[in-house]
Parts: sequence; structure tokens; C-alpha cells
Amino acid sequence: MTQEVKPGRVSANSLRGQTLRYYDFIMAAFVAVLLLSNVLGAGKVAQVWLPGVGYWPFGAGILFFPVSYVIGDVLTEVYGYARARRVIWAGFVATAFMAFMAWVVVALPPAPDWTNQQAYEAIFGQVPRIVFASMCAFWAGEFVNSYVLARLKVATQGRHLWMRTIGSTVAGQGVDSLIFYPLAFLYAEGWTTELVFTVLFTQWVLKVSWEALLTPVTYFVVGSLKQAEGIDVFDEETDFTPFGTRV
Repeated sequence: MTQEVKPGRVSANSLRGQTLRYYDFIMAAFVAVLLLSNVLGAGKVAQVWLPGVGYWPFGAGILFFPVSYVIGDVLTEVYGYARARRVIWAGFVATAFMAFMAWVVVALPPAPDWTNQQAYEAIFGQVPRIVFASMCAFWAGEFVNSYVLARLKVATQGRHLWMRTIGSTVAGQGVDSLIFYPLAFLYAEGWTTELVFTVLFTQWVLKVSWEALLTPVTYFVVGSLKQAEGIDVFDEETDFTPFGTRV
């Protein structure tokens, strides 16, 4: 009978040059979900029927949030802050390139016999203020999320994963929401200051609640990856600057 091999505790710096089996796949999944959330979820307002409440509208982008933040937590928990930082920058650059190319394609003059320009603009046209707010909020929120999780892991000696994932989401999504909603909608037509902060608080609570509900999924994915990679990374000597891609 073979013995179960437990992942070994290692410093993040000791992984330099080491081949990691699934890191590239997790990075690709994170960037893919991020881009899909901007393309498919950004402008869609859907609704669900709730007993005793009736039809309740919600932004479809919230469907992507649980996946993106589970992946973000997994990256830091399994591979450490430096490798999560690299993925955050990859996602940021990919989003910036997508936004730029969407602007270019929408601005191209349509062929005379092509009649779908208005529909194309409705789907892919972007308000510069909202794009700017979204990218600033993503950058800051993801780095806060990763930093808090990495610090808590060292402070708790790797115990209480649920506290780290939920606590980091409370902080990361708090920063994300505090940046995005005022930058995107404060003083915008149809948005009162009260409405901006009501939506801000509501979305923050919903996203933290999603993270809490998905804790069993996070435990499963984290445990499986640590076992497969044979590592348990602790950021004990990590340079936590967000401005770098070195791992």
C-alpha cells in the first residue's frame, strides 16, 4: 500500500526555477474568465424570480465573480503572492488590449451592405469612464486580495483557510467596489450619490456571500493542487510590491 504524500511547506523564494505542473493552466483559466466577464457579463442585466419578492434584477457579471475569485485565492494559496502577481498583471494587460481592440473594431467604418453596426456598438461599444474605473478597481482589488491572503496564511501558520479566503475577499472586494462605483457612476446621469453607495454596498455583500458559499469548492481545489504539486507555499520572505513580475 502506498502512503499518501503530503505537500511540503516551502518558501515562495525557493520555487524559483522549479517547474509547476498546473500553474500555467490556472493562469490561462483566470485570464479567460476575466475576459469573458467583460465581454459577456458587463452589460447584461438579467432577472430571477424569488419567492415572496418577485422578479429581482441583477448584473450578469456577478455569475463570473465566484469563479474568478476562487481562482485568485487558489493562485495565492497554492503558488504564493509573486506568482499570483504575475497572473494579475497578465489579466490586466489582456483586459487593456481587449478594450483597445474593441474600440478600434467599433470605430472602423462599416461596409455599405453590412447593417449590424448599431448592434455591434451596443454589445462591444464601451464608455471610457467605466473601462477606466473597471481596470483600476480590478488591479487594486486583486492585489489587496492576494496580499491579505498571503499575510494571513503566514500569520495563521496555514490554518483556517476559510478565514483567509473570506477575509481577503472582504478586503479585496471592498477596495474594488470603493474604486469602481464612485469612479464609474458618481455624478453620472441617472445616478444619485445615495444610489451609487447603495449599489456599492449591495454588490460587496453579494460577492463576499458568494465567496463564503463556495468555500467547500475552494478547499477541494486548493487541496487537490497542493497534493498534485507537492508544495505548500508560505510568503515569508516575499517582496510584496505590486510593481514587478519576477517570481
